[in-house]
Amino acid sequence: MLKKQLVIFMLLIGLSNLSRGQSTSIPKQIDPLKWKFKASGKLYASPALSKNRAFIGSEDGNLYAIDLKSGNKIWSFKTGGAVSSTPALSGDVVYIGSADGNYYAVNALSGTELWRFATGGQQKVSGTGLWGMQPADEFMEDQYDVFISSPAVYGHDNDLTICFGSSDGFLYAVDKDGKLKWKFKTNGIIRSRPVFYNDKVYFGSWDTYVYALDAASGSLVWKFKTKTDELYQGGLEGIQASPQIANGNLYIGARDGFFYALDAENGKLQWKFDAENAWIVATAAVRDGIVYVTTSDTYLFIAFDALTGEKLYAIKTNGYNFSPIALQGNYAFFGDFSGKLFQIDLTTKSIAALFETEGRKSFKKVILDDKEEINFAHIAGDRQHELYKTTVHLMDELYKLGPFVGGPVILDNVLYVASTDGNLYALGL
Repeated sequence: MLKKQLVIFMLLIGLSNLSRGQSTSIPKQIDPLKWKFKASGKLYASPALSKNRAFIGSEDGNLYAIDLKSGNKIWSFKTGGAVSSTPALSGDVVYIGSADGNYYAVNALSGTELWRFATGGQQKVSGTGLWGMQPADEFMEDQYDVFISSPAVYGHDNDLTICFGSSDGFLYAVDKDGKLKWKFKTNGIIRSRPVFYNDKVYFGSWDTYVYALDAASGSLVWKFKTKTDELYQGGLEGIQASPQIANGNLYIGARDGFFYALDAENGKLQWKFDAENAWIVATAAVRDGIVYVTTSDTYLFIAFDALTGEKLYAIKTNGYNFSPIALQGNYAFFGDFSGKLFQIDLTTKSIAALFETEGRKSFKKVILDDKEEINFAHIAGDRQHELYKTTVHLMDELYKLGPFVGGPVILDNVLYVASTDGNLYALGL
């Protein structure tokens, strides 16, 4: 039994590094670096962009407004906890969630608070002897539970709805003044960013269900069950990803190692892909009948036929993939946990260019293996693999690389992306 637990545990942390992806050469760097802004804490989320400002939250508890041309700070707004959700914008208001349990509305021009809404509080996914790690009686926090639910905005003017999830298991909908419209209870922590489509709101919960609710009332329309992991104490269950909807289908991955295509109207399964126990955490991208998704533990970028689920091709990255995918022209952009940003040419099905964080440039020779990949055994050295403190050590080392967890956002041929080295980068394309 212990051997089986350790096999699963090592798979989750990337020891196996199994992949059917193709090997590719790197012809050039994504260039030039126009500017970078340095926060005093890790940046886990994606930036939100207006015409002249980028908004990004930090583990240091601040929401920052950054000038898009210069990269200079315009203002900062302090919350009572880490800000690891992606902001939402509506007019001159920016909405953000914090680990202090509150969601905030902030004036986008001045950085002053308009209102705050208190949820039941935020907490990490945790447990005793998590995933069979040792000591079995030690309380452990999930080291890969790195962001909270990002708010989504629906409607306009006086009929605005701001929707977000919380660790208390509720999905909340509030009006433009921060007054509760409705709330819906699930049986798990909600990290998924809700998506509105055809008067419904869609999201996933750590209770293993994908939900569709009526956007006006919050009443249940349908729910779809992903896999439950009773054998390994939840290591292979729960939904951390956010849904993507296109052509009447909802696309979402889960920690159960599957990627699902569901009918958005009724929740019926259209197809699913077995990722061989690799978590699927990142939000997918869909265009022209193709869905693009990444996997965590097998380090893959995969293209599928959006209607049939046929796997078209795969490309291997250098580490866990948590970053959402951005599409522009014939290219896909996303980052991995080794601190590398990829530009994939969707025509040639190959890596066209890349960008490395400051941390990756400084520490890759020490932390990564000879293939410049994340390898648990290499980083762990002579430490006992089954110990929780070994995983904590692994993550401390990986954060030196400046992993990409949030996704890139593109505006006017400039790519903006934040990494956990605390930098918001602006790259010319």
